[in-house]
Amino acid sequence: MQGDECQIDPLVFKAFVDALLAWHQRTSHAVMAALPEGFVATVLVLAERAGIEVEWQPADFAGEVGDVKDAQVPTAPDSCDGAWTAALQQKSRDLGRFMAA
Repeated sequence: MQGDECQIDPLVFKAFVDALLAWHQRTSHAVMAALPEGFVATVLVLAERAGIEVEWQPADFAGEVGDVKDAQVPTAPDSCDGAWTAALQQKSRDLGRFMAA
């Protein structure tokens, strides 16, 4: 890390971004979905600037974490359709305007 910069392997970062999106999309607890939203949008800006195409469909992680589900609240109705994707993409575009190129 030098001058607030660090080199990241694009393949490793793509795997991280894809896993982060999959986790964020399948999160069923309203608070746990809302808290990382800014971070997720920022990561999407960085991925786009690195020329990384992200996977908007969640990966199948069934069994990886023991199939533990939060039963407190149901999954948001728009979390599995285009509205979730469009909202996150818009937030990412909005943040991108304020981030140095």
